[in-house]
Amino acid sequence: MRKETRLREDQLDRLTAIARKLNRAKRGGERITENTLIRVAVDLLLDRADVLSGATEAELRDSLSLEETD
Repeated sequence: MRKETRLREDQLDRLTAIARKLNRAKRGGERITENTLIRVAVDLLLDRADVLSGATEAELRDSLSLEETD
C-alpha cells in the first residue's frame, strides 16, 4: 500500500546519510533505503502508541520524549 508524506529537508538529508552509513557498514543482504528507515520509524511509533498524546506535532513529539526540531 502506498502513502505519501511530506518530510522536511533536514529529515531527508539525515535519512540519506543514515542509509549510506548503514549500507557501507554491512556485507551483503538487502539494501537499506530511506524508505526502509521510514518503515522502521513508523513501526517504532506504532509500538509506542500507548504513550502518544497531544494535539499538536510538538506535543506528540514531547509525549515520546523527542527533541524539538528547528
